[in-house]
Amino acid sequence: MRKRVYIAYTGGTIGMTPSEEGYVPRPGYLKEQMEKMLELKSGLMPQYTINEYDPLLDSSNMTPQQWVVIARDIARNYHEYDGFVVLHGTDTMAYTASALSFMLEGLQKPVIFTGSQIPICEIRNDARDNLITAILIAGNFDIPEVCLYFGDRLFRGNRTVKVNADRLDAFDSPNFPPLGTVGVDIKINTHLINRAPGKEIVVHDFGDHSISALRLFPGISAQVVENILHPPLKGLVLETYGLGNIPDQNKELIKVLERACQQGVVIVACTQCLRGTVDLGAYKTGSVLEKIGVISGYDMTTEAALTKMYYLFSRGYSVEEIRRLMQVNIRGELTGPI
Repeated sequence: MRKRVYIAYTGGTIGMTPSEEGYVPRPGYLKEQMEKMLELKSGLMPQYTINEYDPLLDSSNMTPQQWVVIARDIARNYHEYDGFVVLHGTDTMAYTASALSFMLEGLQKPVIFTGSQIPICEIRNDARDNLITAILIAGNFDIPEVCLYFGDRLFRGNRTVKVNADRLDAFDSPNFPPLGTVGVDIKINTHLINRAPGKEIVVHDFGDHSISALRLFPGISAQVVENILHPPLKGLVLETYGLGNIPDQNKELIKVLERACQQGVVIVACTQCLRGTVDLGAYKTGSVLEKIGVISGYDMTTEAALTKMYYLFSRGYSVEEIRRLMQVNIRGELTGPI
């Protein structure tokens, strides 16, 4: 029996065509091209069903509401297929892959995100290889995780960031090794696979919660930060310097952050650096954050920290429980304290 793969085609560069205003999604086009691909008709390939979303989205227009649509789509078809591929634009793919890792509890089948930097309509493109390999992995390998496949590497979805706007190796997993590499053979690092307990999939919808991210920069004013922290904000991912440092001589800024923590805003410190982890005790300029109630995001990406916040607030946990769980590894998204 050939394996069966369900493809959720949300949009993105992979199926776009040129227009006077640049590349745009074109309904029906990717399906037409896939029907012409002899590789997909091979008996060595899984059978596939493709569901083209309406409307197709440039991923810049992706929202948490769309995350819910994708998660429910997978759950609705979960028992009919051996694996799932989500075709998605690259700009926000890491956010969506991170979000679905939290939304899909009890996942026992592969969910592989992919797309392309060059649309399939172009003679030279990365779309065909990414598509074919993602389908092969989704149908033939026991990887019960939300993953992202791009440029010959398979990553854990909630560990990924987009690191390049114009190279074909657009994604990286800065603080966690690839789950697999693709060359002559497809090699899966089985010891790295995160296997969740349970046999039934459960979808956790994300509600409408006021959550934001803020990147520190030299000279940032306390007033700007205060304006962001005004109600109804519930959570903030604070992108700090280095190991979790902040300008501690800016006393007004510290007061603003402390007041927000006291009022129940969950503030998580992540690092602006591509690689490494937050250690709030390493420097005096970081320990002040710990003292006022800011918590460490350790080596989580900003994408993972934001979507994890959505998940925890949507579960209805108390502020104290959310602060605790933000520092607990739930879906393989963080390594933990040094």
